[in-house]
Amino acid sequence: MADMGQFREAVTAWAAGGPGDPARELAEDLAVRSVVLLEGPSDAEAVGALAARRGRNLAAEGVCVLSMGGAMSVGRFARLLGPPGLGLRLIGLCDEAERPYYERGLERAGAAEEEIFVCAADLEDELIRALGVPRVEELVRAEGDLRALQTLQRQPAQQSRTAHQQVRRFLGSKGGRKIRYGRVLVEALDPDRVPAPLDDLLAGL
Repeated sequence: MADMGQFREAVTAWAAGGPGDPARELAEDLAVRSVVLLEGPSDAEAVGALAARRGRNLAAEGVCVLSMGGAMSVGRFARLLGPPGLGLRLIGLCDEAERPYYERGLERAGAAEEEIFVCAADLEDELIRALGVPRVEELVRAEGDLRALQTLQRQPAQQSRTAHQQVRRFLGSKGGRKIRYGRVLVEALDPDRVPAPLDDLLAGL
C-alpha cells in the first residue's frame, strides 16, 4: 500500500532528473493536497513532532512534509509540485537568510501567493529562545550529550559567545544531532510557548 514516504522518495527522484509519473500517480492515490517545503530533515522532525503532539496525522490529511536538502532547491521543487507541475498547495518554513530563495522560487513557479513562515535566525534558535538555555541544557543532559556540550563550551572560539550561541552551535555541529534535537526540543515545549513560525505553519495546514 502506498504511503507518504514513497511519495517523498518519488518527488526527490523526480527533482534529481528522474521520471515524474510515479510522483503523479502517488499524489493521486494518496490524495495529496499540500506540500510543506523545508530546508532539511531537522525541520521535518520538528514539524512532525508538533503535529503528533496536537494529535494530527498530516499524511492522512493529504499533507506531505518534504525535506529538500537545502533552500536553493526550492525553485526546482516548486516547479514540480506547484502550478506548473502537480498543482499542489505549497507552504514554506525557512530561515530568515534563506527567505529570498523561497520568494524567488515560488514566484517563478507561479505560486507567489503561497505562505512562507520565517524563523528569525533558524528554527533551532527559535526553539532555544522558547525553552530557555537552562531547559535546553537539561534536555541535553537527559539525552546523554552534556559532556559533548561542555567540551564545545570550553573551546577558545566559544569563550566570547553567549550561552545561547554556544547551545545553538552545539545543536548544529553534527547533522544527526540537529535532526534528533529537532524532535526533542519540540516535544519539551509548553503548549503556549511554541515559536510563532512553527505554530502558524501547523495552524495553516
